[in-house]
Amino acid sequence: MKKITNHKRVLVTGGAGFLGSHLCDRLVADGCDVLCADNFFSGTKDNIAHLIGNPRFELLRHDVTFPLYVEVDEIYNLACPASPIHYQYDPVQTTKTSVHGAINMLGLAKRTKAKILHASTSEIYGDPTVHPQTEDYWGHVNPIGLRSCYDEGKRCAETLFFDYRRQHKLRIKVARIFNTYGPRMHPNDGRVVSNFIEQALKGAPITVYGDGKQTRSFCYVDDLIDAFVRLMATSDDFTGPVNLGNPQEFTILELARKVIANTGSRSEIVFKPLPSDDPMQRQPDISLAKQMLQWEPKVALNEGLRRTISYFGAGRRPAVNDLVLSGS
Repeated sequence: MKKITNHKRVLVTGGAGFLGSHLCDRLVADGCDVLCADNFFSGTKDNIAHLIGNPRFELLRHDVTFPLYVEVDEIYNLACPASPIHYQYDPVQTTKTSVHGAINMLGLAKRTKAKILHASTSEIYGDPTVHPQTEDYWGHVNPIGLRSCYDEGKRCAETLFFDYRRQHKLRIKVARIFNTYGPRMHPNDGRVVSNFIEQALKGAPITVYGDGKQTRSFCYVDDLIDAFVRLMATSDDFTGPVNLGNPQEFTILELARKVIANTGSRSEIVFKPLPSDDPMQRQPDISLAKQMLQWEPKVALNEGLRRTISYFGAGRRPAVNDLVLSGS
C-alpha cells in the first residue's frame, strides 16, 4: 500500500536561480517535498547541488513556456531571467517566459487546485513619478524600450494572475520584488551589487553609471525568502500585489563606497553614461507587508554585503566581464 504523507508538494519554477535556490533551501528545511523546475538559462546546478540526493528534493529540467503536468499543492512561479544582460539577450523569449509561463503555471494551478505565488517585480513601476512606490501606483513604463520585454512581460503576467482569480477563482499571491542581493548572485548578470563586489575584489575600477545619485533599496535574500513563505501562508482573501524589499534607500555612489570599505579594496570609482530607461529612484513602501505579513527586513546593508562578499571571495564564481549596466 502506498504510504500517505502530509508533506506539502511544492513546485518552484526557476528553482536553480538566485532566489529560487534559496527558496528551495527554505522549503526543504520546512519539511516540504520540493520539485525544482529550471531550464538553466540563467540558473545553475551549482546553486542546488547540495540538495541533490535529499529525499525531499527533486530536480526537473523544464522550460515554463511549455506546459508541465505534475501534482502539487503550491506553486512558486519564479521562472524568468531577472537581470538586464540575461533578459535583453533574447527579449522575445523573456516576454514568452513571463506571459506563456504564467499561462502554463496558472493552468497547472487550475487543474490541481494549487495555491500559486507569482514573483513580480518593482520594474512594473518603471521610472516612477511617485516616491516611495505603493502598490496602488500604476507605474511609468516605456512599452517599447530595451527593458520593456521584462517590465511589460511582468505587468502582463500580473494581469493574467488576477484574471484567473476573477474568472476561475484561483488562489493567487503576487509579490513585487525590489532589489535583492546575496550569495549565489551571478557575477555577470549586470546587477549593481555583484558588479561592484567583483570589481572591488579584483582591484578593478568600480563602474558607476550616470552621476551615481540614482537610488536603490537593497534587500538581503534571506529576508525576501521569509516574506515569500509568509505571503503564501496568508489567508486566500489576501492576494497582493504586495511590495517586498528593504525601504532603506541608498545612492549607487553610497553603495560603491560601502563595497570598497567592506572589501578593503583600493579600487577607484569611474563614471560612465547612464543606460536607457534606467530608473532614477526605487524605494518600496512596505506598509502593506508589515500589516498583512508581519514582516520587515532584518539584515542591514553592511552585514548583508559582508556575507555576500564572503561568498564571492570564496572563488566559487568566474570573473566578471565588462557587460555591466547601472543600478538594476
